[in-house]
Amino acid sequence: MKRTTITSKLVFTALVFSAATVIAQQPAVKRTVLHQQDLSTAGREVVMAKAEFPKGGATGRHTHPGEESSYVAAGTIALEVEGVTKTYKAGESFFVPAGKVHNAVNSDAGESVVIANYIVEKGKPLTTPVK
Repeated sequence: MKRTTITSKLVFTALVFSAATVIAQQPAVKRTVLHQQDLSTAGREVVMAKAEFPKGGATGRHTHPGEESSYVAAGTIALEVEGVTKTYKAGESFFVPAGKVHNAVNSDAGESVVIANYIVEKGKPLTTPVK
């Protein structure tokens, strides 16, 4: 019984360290808010942000409390929206409806840059991670 408990703890610890290593290896996406303004519609605001994706960088699966309308300024982005993936190159744009689970990944050899415009509910987090 004691050996099983020790083995279980060792396996659990190894899994935790493995997961931490994978997460640490994924390059982070840098987001910068460029503009934020209340709209004439009560309780809504527009947020413009620049997302810089290093090679292999990904946003992770998430949602927004409103719509996203984005422009790929540099590189290439593979955008998965609720299980369907489409690739967008520099000069192209895309739209993500409110509440849809999505993930953007830099599928280019260098950095990719996206200018995102969000029309969202004011006071709510701009992004909500989804597992």
